[in-house]
Amino acid sequence: MKLLHLDSSILGDASASRGLSDAIVARLRSDHPGLETTHRDLAASPIPHLGGASLARADAAETALADALMAEFLAADIVVLGVPMYNFGIPSQLKAWIDRIAVAGKTFRYTAQGPEGLAAGKRLIVAGAHGGFHPADGASNFVEPYLRFVFAFLGVTDVEFITAEGLSVSPEQRALALREAQARIARLEPALPLAA
Repeated sequence: MKLLHLDSSILGDASASRGLSDAIVARLRSDHPGLETTHRDLAASPIPHLGGASLARADAAETALADALMAEFLAADIVVLGVPMYNFGIPSQLKAWIDRIAVAGKTFRYTAQGPEGLAAGKRLIVAGAHGGFHPADGASNFVEPYLRFVFAFLGVTDVEFITAEGLSVSPEQRALALREAQARIARLEPALPLAA
């Protein structure tokens, strides 16, 4: 079984989403000691943003990186994303990664009946961190609706969010939100779905 762990926070060790994503991975590894884990730090090693040369596969190094990112995603049974909210949306570093894995003919295709995701059978767990309060169905949250939509478009429908909110409101609220998120991590279902 393979797990792909991605962090996108620019805050390094001070990042709440990194702490939560690490805790999720540790929990899953304790349930599945043989779990093969790959970690990518999208802030420390940024992926080039998509451009015309990217689509033309004009740069050999960039093409090799894009192929490696796709292979990692397709091979993973479970994906853990550390995702802080920046200005109501996802970090641009994470968007650059999504642009490399959302590829027609690889992770989705268009059919006469509409688009079809080709990356089914994966489990996605998102470790979120918000400075304020932004409910998933609220007008100010473009993180959860976007990630749910884009991964469903790719065929990934087993999606769970563990989000700590109000982290910048007060030290007390930060501590409470992180405790509640850690409690949710402790209750995670251990089973990893496998493709048929």
